[in-house]
Amino acid sequence: MVGLSDGEKRFIHGGIDQNIRSDGRKRDAYRPIFVETGVIPQANGSARIRMGATEVIASVKAELGKPSALQPDKGKVAIFVDCSPVAEPMFEGRGGEELSTELSTALECCLLGGKSGAGAGIDLSSLVVVQGKICWDLYIDSLVISSDGNLLDALGAAIKAALSNVGVPRVNVAGGAAGDEQPEIDISDEEFLQFDTSAVPLIVTLTKVGKNYIVDATTEEESQMNSAVSVSVNRKGHICGLTKRGGAGLDPSIVLDMISVAKHISEQLINKLDSEISAAEADED
Repeated sequence: MVGLSDGEKRFIHGGIDQNIRSDGRKRDAYRPIFVETGVIPQANGSARIRMGATEVIASVKAELGKPSALQPDKGKVAIFVDCSPVAEPMFEGRGGEELSTELSTALECCLLGGKSGAGAGIDLSSLVVVQGKICWDLYIDSLVISSDGNLLDALGAAIKAALSNVGVPRVNVAGGAAGDEQPEIDISDEEFLQFDTSAVPLIVTLTKVGKNYIVDATTEEESQMNSAVSVSVNRKGHICGLTKRGGAGLDPSIVLDMISVAKHISEQLINKLDSEISAAEADED
């Protein structure tokens, strides 16, 4: 927990009221975003994201599996977050475990549409090789390296960048199989497929401090929040997920306004991230 004096709290609130935050940003401005891809050679795809002093890594491991009986036409994605005590002493022990669980659940809600999968930003049907028989299972592991606020947005950006970096071997089905038999498959060593990540959303978190809301809040700003709403928006402006934290209730009209602001900001953010990903991929080659 951040310990601030009364003077520091007034400085934060006063700056946000006047639309000049402690680091000179306006209420709707993100810190500069830096992207590096291919940072974990053993993974099928990986990326490192830095926003100010917040830094995270996401890696994607793809394994062949079997679709669930309830969703035979879809592959599976699992998201895990590890909050390293090296990043923040408060992550030591139970505090880190609880935050890891909270972030993993929020990411699944924002990127996978929650338990139902409704509004999923990741097309799970694209992971199917043979319906009901074979699919790709994606295991997304994220690590918080250093924390200075806005972890959810940074993790969402890192996952999108890592998915853009994923190459999975082409799987050719050699023959069909009757009943419960598994089809024969041939996994290529030379041909790799990339997933279409154009529909994968980014997460924009609006943090309410006093009467105003800000984006990309620092740890100090988060310590003064009433509540926060995270909205995941894709390139087409579709809302893929919504999650709220903080005890203070929000009037529905304010939530609608926050969604509208998030959609507007997401356009610039997606363009910026896509540009950074392309540059990172070019550097990697």
